[in-house]
Amino acid sequence: MNQFQFVASIAERDVIRYTPAGIPVVTAKLQHQSEQTEAGIKRLVEFEITAFAAGEISGRINRAGLGEMLKFTGFMARRNRNSKSLVFHIVDFESVV
Repeated sequence: MNQFQFVASIAERDVIRYTPAGIPVVTAKLQHQSEQTEAGIKRLVEFEITAFAAGEISGRINRAGLGEMLKFTGFMARRNRNSKSLVFHIVDFESVV
């Protein structure tokens, strides 16, 4: 199973572009910060990850506020077929209250 879920904010967002098939897509940078327990020891976890959204979700990402805390759900995939870099593909997100 390849499912990734975390709370983050949108730090940067590109403008929506369209694939040759007319599907809207947007790329964004997400920032996460939390405290996790590993081997009984608390540690601060911080990361920035490149995210990709296609279809209806790209419009929702485009309307979301920069810096707003959101819970993202999606999967990890290579940036392209020849790359070793990973990109988070957003399937859904919701506001964190």
